[in-house]
Parts: sequence; structure tokens; C-alpha cells
Amino acid sequence: MSPSESLSGRTSLEVADVFRGEAAAFLRDYGARLSSGQKRVFSDISVCRTAVMGGHVGACDACGHRAISYNSCRNRHCPKCQALARAKWLEQRAAELLPISYFHVVFTLPAEIAALALQNKRLLYGMLFEAASRTLMEVAANPRHLGAKEIGLLAVLHTWGQNLLHHPHLHCVVSGGGLSADGTQWIASRPYYFLPVRVLSRVFRNRFRALLHKAFQRGELTFCGELQPLADPQAFERFLKAATWREWVVYSKRPFGNATCVLKYLAQYTHRVAISNSRLVGYRDGNVTFRYKDYAQESRQRCMTLPAAEFIRRFLMHVLPDGFMRIRHYGYLANRHRQQKLATCRRLLDVLEPAAKATEEPEIKPTSRDCEAETVILCPACRTGRLRTVETFERRSRSCRELSQRLPSLTHIPFDDSS
Repeated sequence: MSPSESLSGRTSLEVADVFRGEAAAFLRDYGARLSSGQKRVFSDISVCRTAVMGGHVGACDACGHRAISYNSCRNRHCPKCQALARAKWLEQRAAELLPISYFHVVFTLPAEIAALALQNKRLLYGMLFEAASRTLMEVAANPRHLGAKEIGLLAVLHTWGQNLLHHPHLHCVVSGGGLSADGTQWIASRPYYFLPVRVLSRVFRNRFRALLHKAFQRGELTFCGELQPLADPQAFERFLKAATWREWVVYSKRPFGNATCVLKYLAQYTHRVAISNSRLVGYRDGNVTFRYKDYAQESRQRCMTLPAAEFIRRFLMHVLPDGFMRIRHYGYLANRHRQQKLATCRRLLDVLEPAAKATEEPEIKPTSRDCEAETVILCPACRTGRLRTVETFERRSRSCRELSQRLPSLTHIPFDDSS
């Protein structure tokens, strides 16, 4: 079975279809502007679960049915390769949940700062994590608000909005309480109120402004294109003043009901990519149509159509720098002393064992396509036997230059609502 044969029997549209269909034209027009990481993401998604990646042949031990399974790219930006990683990660997090309230707090960078962050991703995204985490720890430690010296905090970076434009923001799951200064007492927050949003907003803004000012003084910022005039110190000071004179957006949602709700939330946010395949509606005549929520109109579902090249450009805009951690832990959940601190929290809360796994499984079960070649899979033909690997084949070279020449010949299938 060839990649084209595999695709011809599929009616659902995927991001990979757009990448493959536009490979030659997009790489010709934009290839020189892409970073090495963006080129790798483009390459990986384009060939994910195709013969280019290699794979294995499975034979049923009951009816003899044979099936080819192609390997996944395992790229963290690929819409098809997150289920298994998400399931493993959530299994680890489930054991760390305490029988307390958890709150969801979102920190968002204003548009002016977001434009600068796009040219300094590693530096400013790191500042976003630092400013938000220190803000939560500082305000929570204030006796006027909570008085807990050490809370638990998990932060997840998202850089996109529903329309795929650059919109960096941080989703934080925060414990409704924390350890006292001497570590001998658990201080709980009020059931339906965590910390004052206006105070969080101002502390966050001031901390980020201080970090940005220091980075400029150390010469760590890059200014390109329309932002190049900001390299002048006076121009940068005016820019910083204009970007920080008003309130910054910090949003605190209602607390989660229980541990199951926390897990469901994490399943939705932790391993999400810029757009999922399920949101794609059509791909025809060089245009891509996808669904999005219009938050200005009470989150109504709408459709947006973009030229395929612009769709790909927006998608690749959200590729993170190599090695950048988009999920981070702070407070008593920090990796360095997590087990020790969690043991203290459980003792103070009179919880002797780790929180039990949620009875209701999050809808994140990995499919057979996420599994390794050695995994035994139920036969799709007889539904009784097991597919066992009888042959494997290696992946082929997959550089962007080769992709631009080979992928358009594999498939360029138009998709729309009628397909």
C-alpha cells in the first residue's frame, strides 16, 4: 500500500494533507524564511504515518489478514502524535493531585509585547513563565490574600488564538491553598475565591516590565522589520511605557469540581497544538477552511477561509524553539523536591495515600496508530485474532528539498463538506 492509496480511502481532512498539497509552492516562496525547527516540523507532519517514515506489516494469527502500519513522526507540534504522550503524562499527574480545590488562571501578553515575543520566542516566553509563576507565588504568600508561602502550580504555554494568529498566553492550574512559611500547616483558600485578579494583573505587568527592561539593557533582545527602530533606547522606553500603561489581562475561572475535572482540563490543554484536524472543514483550489470560536460573539462557531500558504505560515508561527519546555511546574510541584513536598502536603491534609485515579477516564486513550511496531493489536477483519509484526521497513530520507519535489506527486486531494 502506498501513501497515495492510503489517503485515497480516507475522507477526513488533515493538516498533513494541506502541507503535502502545498509543499512545492510553499517551500519555494517561504523556505528561506523558515527556521531549522520550522522546516523540521513541516517535514515531520508532511510524512507522518506515510511510507516515508517506515513502518511494519502485521499479520493476524487467526484469519491471516495483513495490514500495513506506518510510523508516527512523534513531533510535539503534530496534530496526530499527541494522544500517547498525553495519556502517559496524565497518568503521572493523576498521582500528584490532592483532595483540594484547584483554580484555572490565564495570563495573557498584550499585542504590543506579543509582536516582540514573536521575534524573541525563547527569551520572552521564558519571561512569561517567570513573571506569571512569581506573581502567583508572591500574591499567594501575602497574608492579606492567602498567606501560603508555597502553593502548587502547573503552567502550560499556548501561543495561538482560534484564528491561528499569534496570541501568547499561559494557562495555569493552581492549588487552592499551600504550605505555611514553616511548612507545618496547610492554608486553604476560600472555596470559590482564590486571589484578586486586579492585584495579579498589576503584579504580573510590573514583573514582566522589569524583566523586559533588564533584557534590553543586557542587549539580549532582537529587533527586526517594523520593530527595528526599538533598538534605540529612547524609542524602547516609549514603547515599554505605551505597552504597560493600561491593565493587562489576567483571567481566573471558577474552581474545578474534583480531581476528575482537573484531569479532563489537563487533557484538553497540555498537549494541544495550534489547530486540530477535527477543526478543518475544507481544502480546495488552494484555500483552507476551518472552524473557530468567535469570542467577540459569545464563542459562536464560525468558519474562516485562508489561502493555503497563509494557513501554513500561521501554523508554523507557533513552532517553539528546540528544547523549550512548554509545560512547567512550580512551588511544591517543582521537579526538584516534588515528592518530598507532596508527602508533607498529604500528611497535613491527612491523606496517607496518593489521590486515587479518577473513576471516569479522560477521553485520551491512545489508538493503535500511536503504538510501537511491537505492540499487539486486535485484527480489524475478524475481531478475534491479533496482528503480529511479520515485517518491518525503514524510513526514507525526508529533507525539505526532497519533500518539495516528491510530496505533490503523492497526493493533492481536494476536500470539502461534500467529500
